[in-house]
Amino acid sequence: MDALQETFTLLQQKGHRLTTARRIIVETLIESGGHLSADELADQVRQAAPGVGRMTVYRTLDLLNELGLIRPVYQGTGAAHYVWLHNGHHHHLICSGCDQVIEFDDCVIESVSERLSSRFNFQIEGHLLELYGLCGDCHK
Repeated sequence: MDALQETFTLLQQKGHRLTTARRIIVETLIESGGHLSADELADQVRQAAPGVGRMTVYRTLDLLNELGLIRPVYQGTGAAHYVWLHNGHHHHLICSGCDQVIEFDDCVIESVSERLSSRFNFQIEGHLLELYGLCGDCHK
């Protein structure tokens, strides 16, 4: 099952209506790779569906965040950008010199998550990993 269908299924399982507006917002967010501010997302959604208002976008972002599907990240821009937590996680390398963001899929903290979960009796549902340093160009 793809991310779009998984999201729709989860919304319905949690008792949330799957409105046309929510469908368009989720589709737009996933198609963008999930790196949009709320305003950027609202602008893109309005191009596809002019009747969908900004507040509907904001409420949907809050709901997706509450469900653990997205997380806001603040990377020096002032506005939150929302990232999609594919399979419950998302990873970035962030250059402190030029602010370049490199996404990677290798999940290297699964064993750490398991140890922390056991040690603190804490059920981990997902994670956002951001590592800061210097990219190859800035390191030179």
